[in-house]
Amino acid sequence: MGVPRLGLLCLCLTAMLASSPASAAGGKTLRNAGNILLVALPVSAVGISLAHDGDWKGLGQFALAAGLTVGSAYALRAAIRIRRPDHSDFNSFSPPDVALADSSASYLWQRYGWKYGVLAYAARAVVSYALSDAKKNHWYDTLASSALSFGFNYAIVTRYHPNRRYNLSVDPEPGGGAAVHFTMNF
Repeated sequence: MGVPRLGLLCLCLTAMLASSPASAAGGKTLRNAGNILLVALPVSAVGISLAHDGDWKGLGQFALAAGLTVGSAYALRAAIRIRRPDHSDFNSFSPPDVALADSSASYLWQRYGWKYGVLAYAARAVVSYALSDAKKNHWYDTLASSALSFGFNYAIVTRYHPNRRYNLSVDPEPGGGAAVHFTMNF
């Protein structure tokens, strides 16, 4: 099973769990799906990284970007006091749980491309909509978390390139020449 199919399978299983009759009881299906996806997104990011030949470099980048994103979300939440839509408290701005989901989606897009990123962003949109629909956060609060995670992931995460046994590159030389480099990994 290819790695893109593995990621798709993880997210589809999560969606099936979220829409099960047990979670539909009480009319909280959307909120339950959001809660499940909050956990499934970072777990999927780690699983997909490990499925890519044990991409430990990517896991380190994900941990750093996610840590900075969630830490910044907590700091912003403490500094900017906005009342929740349900009037329960003043902790609406920049939800850390959405920041972790955003960071996972941004990481998958930045590291592995659109084949992973589209599904992850769709799952992240469900999380954001579920929190807004439950009146736990304003839509612009979740947008702020998304902006934080995009910025950190853009600055930290590099594109995944599988280990190649052979590598050939051509570099231009001053004066019109070219240098050919050939490397082979054993």
